[in-house]
Amino acid sequence: MKIRKDDNVIVITGKDKGKKGKVRRVLTKKQRVVVDGLNMIKRHSRAKRGTRQAGIIELEGPIAASNVKLFCDKCNKPTRIGFSILEDGRKVRICSSCQEIID
Repeated sequence: MKIRKDDNVIVITGKDKGKKGKVRRVLTKKQRVVVDGLNMIKRHSRAKRGTRQAGIIELEGPIAASNVKLFCDKCNKPTRIGFSILEDGRKVRICSSCQEIID
């Protein structure tokens, strides 16, 4: 997957279209990402002895990785991600619009 933890992304489809956030978790096997403050879902939790109280908890749900795009800070727009190999042999991610290194 081209999107990694702590990347700034923008949602391109769905109920949260146009919203930006930071990737909290990446679920590679399911091709999904969890973004801070987006796709909020409610879970009913049972009380556990001494650890948490019973009630309804709001937390972020996973979003399909195809529904988000990386937001480039240099060119200030959503972009696709490309790869480039540097002279020292490292493989880095680059912005397809401005050709700047993301990593």
